[in-house]
Amino acid sequence: MPDVRITIDGKEITVPRNSTILDAAKRAGIKIPTLCDHPAIKPIGACRMCLVEVEKQRTLQPACTFPVSEGMVVHTRSPQVVEARRFVLQLLFSERNHFCMYCQMSGSCELQRLAYDYGLDHWEYDRAFPKLSVDATRKYFVMDHNRCILCRRCIRACEELVGNHTLGLKNRGANTMVIADADVPFGQSSCVSCGTCLQVCPTGALMDRASAYMGSDKEITRVKSRCMACSIGCGVELIIRENRVIRIDGDWAAEPNHGLLCETGRFIPVNERRQRVRKPLVRGKDGLVETSWEEALKQASAQLKAAGEGLLSLVSGFASTEAAQALMQSFPGQKVLLGAVPAEGEGDSLACLDEADLYVAVKTDLTAGHWVAGFALKRGVRNRGARLIVLDDGNNGLEPWAYAQWPLQEADKAAKIIKDAEKPVIIYGPEGADVAKSLAKEAPNAKLMAFAIGGNAKGIAAVGVNTPFTGQKARMYYVLAGEMATIPPTLLEALKSAEFVVVQSCFREPWDQVADVILPSPTTYEKSGTMTNTEGRLYHIVAGVKTTLPSEVQVIQQLGAWIK
Repeated sequence: MPDVRITIDGKEITVPRNSTILDAAKRAGIKIPTLCDHPAIKPIGACRMCLVEVEKQRTLQPACTFPVSEGMVVHTRSPQVVEARRFVLQLLFSERNHFCMYCQMSGSCELQRLAYDYGLDHWEYDRAFPKLSVDATRKYFVMDHNRCILCRRCIRACEELVGNHTLGLKNRGANTMVIADADVPFGQSSCVSCGTCLQVCPTGALMDRASAYMGSDKEITRVKSRCMACSIGCGVELIIRENRVIRIDGDWAAEPNHGLLCETGRFIPVNERRQRVRKPLVRGKDGLVETSWEEALKQASAQLKAAGEGLLSLVSGFASTEAAQALMQSFPGQKVLLGAVPAEGEGDSLACLDEADLYVAVKTDLTAGHWVAGFALKRGVRNRGARLIVLDDGNNGLEPWAYAQWPLQEADKAAKIIKDAEKPVIIYGPEGADVAKSLAKEAPNAKLMAFAIGGNAKGIAAVGVNTPFTGQKARMYYVLAGEMATIPPTLLEALKSAEFVVVQSCFREPWDQVADVILPSPTTYEKSGTMTNTEGRLYHIVAGVKTTLPSEVQVIQQLGAWIK
């Protein structure tokens, strides 16, 4: 369709015909205030803050939903428009208990900012001061209904972006309230703690427990980096104050997650309770004790050198590609990957998940490590009517959304359905690669999407660490653990039987039960490097926090020099 010409505040511009006035204003660099609108979700025109004057229209119109047309003339700051917006703000402040000086979002609140912009310095209408509840039953954030403006951003984000449909509304008019499921406490609801509602809330209605009252927008810095908890490699924004990460937001501009994060990526790093390793630990007669870097490296290198080819180095998915490469070049013996070796996939982008009419999940559970991709399946099944078939011999977290679930030996049932689908996507983990590729032969239009186990598994495998750990025995072990929180049973058994174990870890637990030496390692948000996600895209990890600890690469290279 041809573009149309419109005039906004005397400025003539050309925009696509399917644009809204708000879209057009953004293109022209003209700011129109909004509250219920958010670029990641569909506009609904609920808050009326974006009202504008359109010539030949009898009343003011919401810019977020009103479509442009050829020759349209729009005024965004006329006296009538400004007064209407002030009236909307006065109504919002009069309905509930907005006491900005006591709110954790003061200085970062969109409602407060608009009040300043439009000169509100008092309440023009009598205050009802309703006694509204505060729901603190969720682990990471709180819902304070006193500060809610019923913009419904949280509800729409839960539905459109996450596909979870947890949030809704009850009652009407001034008694309208946001609820979870059938009006149960939020902590007992179907909420998956992804925090998307928290990030889109324009006021202090949703309060993050970790970062509340830790600083306004003017007191923080934002650093864009990547999450390494799984192989999706979601883009994140680290919210930093005084060299400390106080909150993690999703990066709306980042591929492939487009702002979405899961509990592991958003909340776990800032709610970590394990003991951080700041100085090297060496095991003595009284257990692990702190020592100098020189002493720790001396003891570790002497033992590892004595092992020679009897040394087995294990690399977790939290390691950067550069660290894995340094290990390959510096250490003797075999190097193996903690986790399965990534399967080669043919799906070039996770975006195919938002186009599919049929999903076939082969031996992979996206609720156990790739939640953001799981959200895409939820959106497809619950919002677009796509079907999901699960092929797995055991329990699978995708089952509640599945049209059918069959064991792997009955994959031929899925093959018949794939043939009839227009846009099928076959998703699989390393153990399901053969079955997935066999199914793909039945449907040439099917896309294959492989999910690697471990954050940077593809990047690590690409530099030569491409043998999986299957319980191999060795005299001594070097474990590049990073932020690993658990030790697999087979690894625990192997480490307990070893002569000597050196672990490079961010945290003392769980390695203090098996390690003879623990060397401190920077966290994902303290280091720089690269990772390769499950699609094969190269992403940069950016340090948001400065640390005095040496990098993974520096420690490996120094140990390697002493071993040789």
